[in-house]
Amino acid sequence: MKKTLRTTAIAAVVALALAGCSNGSGGGTSQTTDIDPSGAIVPRPISWLLSRPADGGVITVMKQIADEYAKDHPGFALNFITTPDRPSYIQKYETLAAANKLPELFDTDATPFAQKLAKQGTMVDATKLLTSLGLYDSYRPAALNYQRFDDGSLYMIPFEFQLEFIWYNKALLQKAGVAIPKSLDDIPAMCTALRNAGITPIALDGQDQWPLERYAAYHPFRTAGPTYVQNLKKGDAKLSDPAGLAAADWLSKLGSSKCFEDGFSSTGYSDAQNLFTSGKAAMYNIGTWELSSLATDKLDPAVRSDVDYFTLPTTANSVTDANEYVSPSGIGMAVNAKTYDPLVRDFLKFALTKYPSAIAATGALSPTTNVTTTIPANATPLYQKAVDQSNDVGSKIAMPWDTQLDPTSNTRLQQELTLLVQGNTDPSEFVSTMDSTIAQNAPAAFK
Repeated sequence: MKKTLRTTAIAAVVALALAGCSNGSGGGTSQTTDIDPSGAIVPRPISWLLSRPADGGVITVMKQIADEYAKDHPGFALNFITTPDRPSYIQKYETLAAANKLPELFDTDATPFAQKLAKQGTMVDATKLLTSLGLYDSYRPAALNYQRFDDGSLYMIPFEFQLEFIWYNKALLQKAGVAIPKSLDDIPAMCTALRNAGITPIALDGQDQWPLERYAAYHPFRTAGPTYVQNLKKGDAKLSDPAGLAAADWLSKLGSSKCFEDGFSSTGYSDAQNLFTSGKAAMYNIGTWELSSLATDKLDPAVRSDVDYFTLPTTANSVTDANEYVSPSGIGMAVNAKTYDPLVRDFLKFALTKYPSAIAATGALSPTTNVTTTIPANATPLYQKAVDQSNDVGSKIAMPWDTQLDPTSNTRLQQELTLLVQGNTDPSEFVSTMDSTIAQNAPAAFK
């Protein structure tokens, strides 16, 4: 989930990608709809095009599993084709797809581009695959639902499950005389009180833009539900609708109340986290992928006993429940239908069967319900609290808008959000600009 990934040489990535796409002695050269293809399992190297931290849990665990599989299948290898960052990854992924050179496995969000690939028969139906492997029922419904397209179809397999919380410093809230907000609409006044007490209200990684875009999704999710963004991205709903206007007004108030640190637009991921963990900011919106930093003895002892979290507040007219918020299962893995053969199926059965217990042993939440997360020895009580929270997640998910909007509209939204919160534009201008941008770009993206 964390957007900063380890860099690799672009030329090497391209070379690996092209090599991984070549079909060896066991590779299928034609598309197949047979979920259980017949024929011998002929070991060969296969590749996975990823957009994940090279030293993160998913890759680490899958490397171990692939090595174990290779011991009984000489000649097999799983090549991990990593990329430096998400924008670079998307460009490479779309370029390889256009050239019909995607490898056996590849990462993708449930974007308009991915849905076009699915309709073209490029991706194996994940519902059919997981059901065929006897694994479908072991997955958390929320983990699978995050990967679905709007029509309910499933073509990506989750390897993560996360919950996003608003972490807060109890001592700083007490110093400012404020309580945990009961409503999203309480937050601007809360920020004002914290500022008056000399406290930065919310630490924000504005440099990467997606964290601010989370805030754009919150108010409409509460007042109009998850279908609002599904309609907005296609131009069937507008930001000038009541839910969108209320959201724009709320975002503007976050800015005028100075909710975020001064100069937030140039603050990076680590600096934003340091603002909170050093006790300089009262709140920090981030997911359970940071449990090792926020809920273990790695956290500064000076603030450790004061740190807690709350889930996304509702609103007075909320149509979603308190236990429904952002609960992502990360970028999903798609299986290339054109290279799907007995070897790929056999490896996936082996890997997906072993993966849940292996990832849970690292202290991470599994996308399945059939394993128990190992709580680290150095964990604070918050770690167990967060793990327990994963068992009480509602059916509606606040989808991140950067995975929903077409790329052009999303880029413009990120730019306009910063201007709105900085006070360089007003809500009516923001709404007008974005409605016009989506109207221009959505038809081509969703036709």
